[in-house]
Amino acid sequence: MPDGLIIIDKPAGLTSHDVVARLRRILKTKKIGHTGTLDPFATGVLVMLVGKATRLARFLHSDEKEYEAVLRFGFETDTGDVTGERRDDPDGNSSDKLQFVGPETITQALHEFRGEVEQVPPMYSAKKIDGKRLYKLAREGVEVERQPVKVLITELELTGEVGAGTGTKHFGLRVACSAGTYIRTLAEDIGRKIGIGCHLAELRRIRAGRFRIDQAITLEDLERSISDAELPPILPLAEAVSHLVSYALSASDLERVARGMPILPGSVVREIREPIAMLTAEGALAAVGEYDETEKVIRPKLVMV
Repeated sequence: MPDGLIIIDKPAGLTSHDVVARLRRILKTKKIGHTGTLDPFATGVLVMLVGKATRLARFLHSDEKEYEAVLRFGFETDTGDVTGERRDDPDGNSSDKLQFVGPETITQALHEFRGEVEQVPPMYSAKKIDGKRLYKLAREGVEVERQPVKVLITELELTGEVGAGTGTKHFGLRVACSAGTYIRTLAEDIGRKIGIGCHLAELRRIRAGRFRIDQAITLEDLERSISDAELPPILPLAEAVSHLVSYALSASDLERVARGMPILPGSVVREIREPIAMLTAEGALAAVGEYDETEKVIRPKLVMV
């Protein structure tokens, strides 16, 4: 099985770990990882790493994410999403408030949530406090104090009303944000800004960094292609670090890099402070290195050949 990346369109009902387990069975290899979890009820882009690509996860975890969401106004839930138990408005007049919820009201509220904002991580999340996952504490009925974290929301737009239910209104939302942003918390905070309960009814990730939903394949289609003896749609290792500055290696450079030895760059890279993708003449990833300003060399830190 070639080393590389597979972009999976995750279905609802599976955890990210479930997808890893399915891929291990489909591809008949144990060395598989992913670059960012999706809640079980959510769907969409899940970047999977196969073989040596698992070593490159550190360069992908902080990628910006983009989502299409549906907000349901009318009440909150204990999880912040559609899977939780309903929490009624303590004022008891949510139906009266609902009549004032519309595109103009929501659009006005969104102004407050663009740019750098603070979020309190939800209790039903994988975040650890004192070594324990918050969702495990929540299931035990324990709520602990959480410190707010800063996240960056670069794009936030209302995409229109998408339905209604008994005592609810549903609106679409598109969000582009930094890794670690909780869309469930965003939904709750938007509702509270307006003055009415709100939770996340649907969530679909349409982009993770440079990888988009139109590049994704379902698990069923992947399994079908494998059974038909077709090659799986694996992206090369270099795709994982295509956002880094690249350096083309000569044949002699490649020999040194393969042994973990530094090379003297033939072009000016002294201003580079981030990792460098060291590529073969064919564009394959040979290593990820760092420029040593003292020795004026590029030192391979993660050798892939």
